[in-house]
Amino acid sequence: MSPLTKLTFSLSLLLGTTITISSNHWMLAWTGLEINTLAIIPFISKSHHPRAVEAAIKYFLVQATASALILFSSTINAQFTGQWDITQLTQPTASLLLTAAVAMKLGLVPFHFWFPEVMQGSPMITALLLSTLMKLPPITILFLTAPSLNPPLLTTMAIASAAIGGWMGLNQTQIRKILAFSSIAHLGWMTIILMYNPKLTMMTFYLYSMMTASIFLALNTTNSLKLPTMMTSWTKMPALNASLMLALLSLAGLPPLTGFLPKWLIIQELAKQEMSTTAMIISMLSLLGLFFYLRLAYCSTIPLPPNTVNFMKQWYNNKPTSASTATLISMSMLLLPLSPTILTIT
Repeated sequence: MSPLTKLTFSLSLLLGTTITISSNHWMLAWTGLEINTLAIIPFISKSHHPRAVEAAIKYFLVQATASALILFSSTINAQFTGQWDITQLTQPTASLLLTAAVAMKLGLVPFHFWFPEVMQGSPMITALLLSTLMKLPPITILFLTAPSLNPPLLTTMAIASAAIGGWMGLNQTQIRKILAFSSIAHLGWMTIILMYNPKLTMMTFYLYSMMTASIFLALNTTNSLKLPTMMTSWTKMPALNASLMLALLSLAGLPPLTGFLPKWLIIQELAKQEMSTTAMIISMLSLLGLFFYLRLAYCSTIPLPPNTVNFMKQWYNNKPTSASTATLISMSMLLLPLSPTILTIT
């Protein structure tokens, strides 16, 4: 892909995201989502590998279906209420259709099947965009329509996402698939609190994006795509691998790392809403995810693989880690003491 083409599609991604998150009209929001979908497809399929092309087609079909559902739900709402304002979603059928459409765009259970396959077929940086930037517009739509959504439906989808994300990630050896199921599980945490504290959902998304970006950039630097290659990459950049272990534990939500903050606040908010049983269930389900995070952390720092691998140990690389990767990893580990400031900002 030429630099000019890459710049064009990158600017289109930023434009589509900006249009959606800043719009108050359903047609503008839909336009931004379509620009986003069309701009990310060349990044997914740029390697021309059959798996990449398959991932691009799957992504296009799912996103086009979800966009059509969004347009359909907004048209139904406008027909009954005479309003095209996003915040005026008062028709029940339109609300249910919108919830299904946004869940499809995000990869929430039961519309999650496409997400791990698309992640596996994408390059590492494109997978990072799919996990973070591409989820911002749909989450913003959920944020704007939160008062009109169905609480039991969202809670059921959230608990199912936390369960499926943790359960399906246990049996994976491909790192991008593991991080895809991690994303599904984290979406469950964001969705469950959306009705009661939307700002907390956005804060959780920002912290998740930061931690996920640090992990993807570190894995991209060491060129680790599978657990066996991760086991042999410690000789290449030992300091980066040690930091990667802490970033993974932070994504798992272990104190005293940054990732503990959103889970702590979500459980606290659920307890305030007298949803202690729900808080207990989703906390127990997060232990499933903790298992594969610990396995990733173990593989990133192990000096000698426990079994024979078909990969040679890589040469030590004294090339310095990029400043963005180092900064993101540091923030992924050390933001918990600044939690009062973060809460004030959000």
